[in-house]
Amino acid sequence: MEPKWSNTVCKRVLLTGFTLCVVFVTLPTSAIDIHADPEVIVQNGTTGVLRCTFKSSEVVSSVTSVTWYFQSSQPDNQFSKAPYVIYYFSNGKGFPGPVEFKDRVQFVGDINKRDVSIQLSPTQFSDNGTFFCDVKNPPDVQGTQARTELRVVLKESLPQSNTALIVGIVCGALLLLVVIAVAACIAMRVLHNRHDYEGCTSLESVSSHAPQPRKKVESSLEGSRCTSPSGPLQGPVIYAQLDHSGSKNSFHKMEPVVYADIRKN
Repeated sequence: MEPKWSNTVCKRVLLTGFTLCVVFVTLPTSAIDIHADPEVIVQNGTTGVLRCTFKSSEVVSSVTSVTWYFQSSQPDNQFSKAPYVIYYFSNGKGFPGPVEFKDRVQFVGDINKRDVSIQLSPTQFSDNGTFFCDVKNPPDVQGTQARTELRVVLKESLPQSNTALIVGIVCGALLLLVVIAVAACIAMRVLHNRHDYEGCTSLESVSSHAPQPRKKVESSLEGSRCTSPSGPLQGPVIYAQLDHSGSKNSFHKMEPVVYADIRKN
């Protein structure tokens, strides 16, 4: 029984070891994600930037490499049959490809920031086609190439930008708000002035209709006169005092004396 037990243990150990070997050998490497603009439209004779970025779980090192390919969309172009390498970057250095792209392709990205974009200047109509971006960051080397369709067109064929339209709309809205604010201020001022004017006229009307004290006294006097008993009134009685001294100027020395006597019936 003991040898049998030992054989069973040996079999289990061998089976476990084999399984671990299979797992480690067949362990798939992590994939790298590469992203690029689906389409880029540039004017003929200007500078076009082909952007490409990647995501990797590994640290970027000197062995990280970047390869750009180009395949023309024009049947009579020499690059139309298959993708051709137009730029290669590795160990911090760039290596241009064919003569057609040697002096026009420039690396404008930052590989430490996972940006591997290139610049094509000046663009030509023969550049119409597909550009492929491929990145290897060992051991992260598996991934799908990113592709960008480049369209080189005339200036008249460029799509119109909505920037000017948006700026115009914003400026118009701001101007409209300013006009509304000014109109509101003017309206409030007019209403305020009208309110003050109506207040003044109301005060004047009140003061004009206010009874005068003098008239009130006169009316009261008139009322008292009307209420006084009716009857003949006797005016003042005037008496003259004469000088009987017989002198020559006695007439001029005469002093008038007035006695008022109001008699009531």
